[in-house]
Amino acid sequence: MSSNLPDHQNNPPAALSGTERSSRESSGFVLLITLVVLLVLATLGYSFASRIAANRHRNNYIIDYTIACYARDSAMKYALATLQDLNDIVFVSRPNEPDFSDLFAMSEPDYRKLLEQRAEELARNQSQFGDRFSYGANEPKGLDEDLNIPGLNEAGYAEPNALNLVRIRGPYGPPWPFVTEPVEFEIGSATVKFEIEDENAKYPAGWAMLDDIKVQREAQAGLETFCEWMGYNKDRIDSLREQLKRLDEIKHFKVDFKPIVRREEITPRARSRVVSGRRRRVVTGRAVYKTITVTPAEQLTKQARDFSKLFHSSLVDTEMLARPTILSEDRKESALKYMGLWGTTRVNINSAPRHVLETAFTFGGDADRIADEIITRRREKPFTDVEDLNKRLFRFSDSIEKSRPYITTASNIFAIHVTAVSGTAKASAVIVVLKEGNKIQRIAVVCG
Repeated sequence: MSSNLPDHQNNPPAALSGTERSSRESSGFVLLITLVVLLVLATLGYSFASRIAANRHRNNYIIDYTIACYARDSAMKYALATLQDLNDIVFVSRPNEPDFSDLFAMSEPDYRKLLEQRAEELARNQSQFGDRFSYGANEPKGLDEDLNIPGLNEAGYAEPNALNLVRIRGPYGPPWPFVTEPVEFEIGSATVKFEIEDENAKYPAGWAMLDDIKVQREAQAGLETFCEWMGYNKDRIDSLREQLKRLDEIKHFKVDFKPIVRREEITPRARSRVVSGRRRRVVTGRAVYKTITVTPAEQLTKQARDFSKLFHSSLVDTEMLARPTILSEDRKESALKYMGLWGTTRVNINSAPRHVLETAFTFGGDADRIADEIITRRREKPFTDVEDLNKRLFRFSDSIEKSRPYITTASNIFAIHVTAVSGTAKASAVIVVLKEGNKIQRIAVVCG
């Protein structure tokens, strides 16, 4: 009887011999070892390639950073020369334009609405006066220089993309607090940008540490006014007040400087002579004195340098001050933007925004009404001096006189911000200078 099973079932293979089984096991072991070796080699290769790439990236960054630092230092010299050439920093007339004074307090919807209204006004002026409509001869324009303003649509409103061209001019023409238009240029492979800011247009933080007991109450009220305008609550105001109090324990702040005259002894040359068998060094001759006069400008510069270090130390929480109160694509409002941390003593009434003006006139009273009058009148004609302010706002002459030590009509302290970028590296610096005529004196330099 024949079986229907397959052949391999009818005739099972003979058992593997010991030699064949050992050969197969050796092949599997060799394969395993080969895989392990390949894995180790692949890991080593990847690690080696990663180290090479990281080292190359580090070397490239060092090269880019060196280029950026060189470009930054060159731009600093150029910026200082530019500032020295700005002998006549003039204010622009803005009688029919929105003022920059209240932009810091505007919500984003209100700010966009203001831009829309301004765009419509400019579009109508362009359609009325032609494509080359401007604010007047030799004056900075409110839009890009080519004045490529879209016209009005069928509904009589400006085109939506017109908002990208509209800007609110500051006291000097560029947006606040710039003195000149930001400048961009290239040095080698680095792109450099520098901006000049008016530090006298900001609230001097040193006012909260005045050494004059008679005005300390007003100084604290001014600090509170400024912080409330910036949306700070009581806890944050108290925190800032405590930080400034710690600085006050180190050094008092002054706004009024008078020449200091002092005498210094010039020690005569020491001579050696033998006394009781020993050679001793004794001073012979009569003492000579010289008179040294320390000018107010020198005292101001020294104070500004000292407080620049203190304000930018760990004693002040600048991160809290830099925390945005309004943040959008093209706006970043914070207390730090409007606070002077470089030892300024006076506020320029022609370039300061509303809340800074109110803090300045807190020392005299009627601060809100005086600030409102100044904002209205300076757009048409800036104030030439404090006497001019007294004449044009004669109703508030008493308050203005009390505030005289804290106000000015011409700025003399400027901050130059320089940023250089090369590849992935960036180098920046801030130079703060005191400008008196053609003379420029550095107060502080901070590099980053």
